[in-house]
Amino acid sequence: MKSEHDDQKPSVLTMADTGPIDIPAGVDRRAFMMRSALVGAMSVITGCSRTGEAEGVAQAPPVPPPLPVVQLSPELNVVKKSKGPVMTTLDEFYKVGPGPSSSHTIGPMRITYDFYKRCTQLPADQLAKATGIKVHLFGSLSATGKGHGTERAALAGVIGKEPATVEPEFLDGLAANPDQTFQVKLGDKAFPVTLKDIVYDETKGDFKHPNTMTCKLMGGNASLYELEYYSVGGGFIEWKGYEPPKKGQPKYPYATMKELQAHAEKNNLSIAQVVMANEMAVSGKSEEEINAFVDKIHNAMVNIVKAGLKAPTSTLPGPIKLKTKASEVYARAMDDQYEKQRGLGVVAAYALAGSEENARGHLVVTAPTGGSAGVMPALVYVLGEGGRKLPNEKIRDGYLAAAAIGYLCKHNATLSGAEGGCQAEIGVASAMGAALIAQAHDFPPQVVANSAESALEHHLGMTCDPVAGFVQLPCIERCAFGAVKAWTGFMIASNEIPTNRRVDFDTTVAAMALTAKEMNAKYKETSEGGLAVSVTLC
Repeated sequence: MKSEHDDQKPSVLTMADTGPIDIPAGVDRRAFMMRSALVGAMSVITGCSRTGEAEGVAQAPPVPPPLPVVQLSPELNVVKKSKGPVMTTLDEFYKVGPGPSSSHTIGPMRITYDFYKRCTQLPADQLAKATGIKVHLFGSLSATGKGHGTERAALAGVIGKEPATVEPEFLDGLAANPDQTFQVKLGDKAFPVTLKDIVYDETKGDFKHPNTMTCKLMGGNASLYELEYYSVGGGFIEWKGYEPPKKGQPKYPYATMKELQAHAEKNNLSIAQVVMANEMAVSGKSEEEINAFVDKIHNAMVNIVKAGLKAPTSTLPGPIKLKTKASEVYARAMDDQYEKQRGLGVVAAYALAGSEENARGHLVVTAPTGGSAGVMPALVYVLGEGGRKLPNEKIRDGYLAAAAIGYLCKHNATLSGAEGGCQAEIGVASAMGAALIAQAHDFPPQVVANSAESALEHHLGMTCDPVAGFVQLPCIERCAFGAVKAWTGFMIASNEIPTNRRVDFDTTVAAMALTAKEMNAKYKETSEGGLAVSVTLC
């Protein structure tokens, strides 16, 4: 039936109506075009003339130049890897270590521990001249390292402590008593080190990676041996001249989700089965050994959630004075008065528990990072003993599918907040979680991919702007939202015709990579933009 409005054609403002557009000097092109479009639209809606627009724009203050963006060096292996098939293994990806950050805590500790081990292998005559070790932090490590406890993690590695076995009490003790002195023994030579030997250096410069460090073995004021390192995200590290370890070739080589799905469909395999076959081929380990490692990671994640739920409400360390809330959110979720909110409540509580443990600097699992370490534990716990009680082998399959998502994001984009903002951390964790849920429920590869895509898509553009440089605000609650979005992504993908999804996972990863490249450096773990400058601490 024809409406009386059908013959009324709306006014349309075309580029021809606007005349030639000259962008005033000092005015951002995109902002100018957006403003012009808005004014033009309003002139159509209101019938008002656009006279005076040019004068208004001409008087706008010049847009300040953006902060310099660190372009990743093509020499970094993390860049080179994107040119071949995925070669990452589970024990490289899921790493246990102290929070609150994989790139700013676990990575630096791995770096200084690696340097310590290298120093122990130096010739005796060189070690005889040694008087100390100096570690210099650059870029994002320097800008936000104090809030991440980077100097404590770096010192722990210098004195021979590893991320997976360091006692959280040791790091807490360093925070409470920063003037402690420790002895480093290299061969027959011993010398003292303190937190003063970890130097917060330049925040901006021509670095190969935003998270750059140099470690030096000193002989008086002279450097006896030094090496430049890079904490490239997710606890992964590289160094100048780095060559990746020799590995076997994957049985089903893939560099994209499209290729991964093609292997699965051609061979009638699940995503988890493809990942397992590749893991065995690349690592040389048996299926039993791989399963044992996954079970170890699973137990660690479950214990992290339990520890966070058990912890009494308290104030987290640092200037924000943020109160923990996991136990309170869980108590409310389990109250019969709020039974209809229980599903959402327990997922949020589990994620808060994991991320609060991370903020305390306790041991977490990179999945894919420390800042996002509450997402995956929440979901594996709610799928297992904390909720649906799925069999362990189903959850184990979920870990494998989740790893594939993380691998692809690392391979074709980034896992580092200092490179890509929080979309690369919480966004990837949420996508991994969605794939975990879908695979654990035996959904086909397309649904696994669609679940991950949906979760990642709705984190695109998320900035990394930790208040005061601490992984607390907004980081802790973001883990809860990431876990909930993972479940939402799975629910949508499992309730639609898989082939009807218009955006595929590879496209969304490419969008994340592009967004990361174009994102202003203020929003890449520098605490120079967003909430970090909007929140006033008393």
